Amino acid sequence: MRKLVILLMLCPFLSCKQTQNTTDTRFNFNTTSIQQRLDKDLNRLTHDELGGRLVGTAGQDKAADYLANQFKQMGIQPFYTTYRDSFMVKNKHAYNVVAYIAGKNKSLNNTPLLVGAHYDHIGIDKRTATTKDSIANGANDNASGTVAVLEIARYFSENPPERSMIFALFDAEEQGLLGSEHLAQRMKNENQELYGVFNLEMIGVPLKAQNYQAYLTGFDSSNMAQLFNNYTGSNSLGFFEKAQEFQLFKRSDNYPFYKHLGIPAQTVCTFDFSNYPYYHHVKDEMAHLDLEHMARLIQVFQQGLTGMVNAKENELKFTN
Repeated sequence: MRKLVILLMLCPFLSCKQTQNTTDTRFNFNTTSIQQRLDKDLNRLTHDELGGRLVGTAGQDKAADYLANQFKQMGIQPFYTTYRDSFMVKNKHAYNVVAYIAGKNKSLNNTPLLVGAHYDHIGIDKRTATTKDSIANGANDNASGTVAVLEIARYFSENPPERSMIFALFDAEEQGLLGSEHLAQRMKNENQELYGVFNLEMIGVPLKAQNYQAYLTGFDSSNMAQLFNNYTGSNSLGFFEKAQEFQLFKRSDNYPFYKHLGIPAQTVCTFDFSNYPYYHHVKDEMAHLDLEHMARLIQVFQQGLTGMVNAKENELKFTN
């Protein structure tokens, strides 16, 4: 999540009454296989060989290759000619990785739902350049969201949706949402319409003191949370005051699509500024993530998104 260091210093620890989350039992299956794939994908994306996935580096190029190959192995087609949506960041090559599943209902194919996350990170943490470990591997930020997109894509490759779906993994988020800005602008220029954007950011550890499973930025801007919770039969997505206070709606890759395409575009997150102390830190490692939590949350996302893409009408709307 971009440029929150100052905010983190200012943010007090949250305190509220602990309540137990609930999940619709229709999607509460054994998560062993999901956890095994999460383990494999996270190990790869957070490996020191990738050097912290900084835009324009050989490590980030390897990450893009890995993600494209995952989509290919699932039988999911590239959205463009190749999986790589290329752009430049100053004099460096950058790549969004974009895949596509055509919907079964042809009347809904022209307005796909986009599910996204950024896969880049900050590379070397200069504050620790003289220590043994100086690579910021970005497990929670945002390998967690990236591997969740892969799992969601896998689910819909096996359970074809009525509405078409785009799966976009963004580069250069850490430089100022540049990957999503590029893709949103490209889609606008090409008259590509979208139904909405469901973006994932930092979901590697559970919320500790809320009665919902993840918060949704821009909560009151659309009926996405209401629809999603109806589809899951639980309080899956909730309102988080700090998200509104810190204007997180404008700080992740949902925002360029809202800005350029004028559609409901929001981010889900479980980082509450007190439940994970390793933001932009070399200790943001896979060992600190809760894979069981992630697997169960991904099932919730799969269920809610199933409702969104299989609805016969365009139910997702702005509320103000």
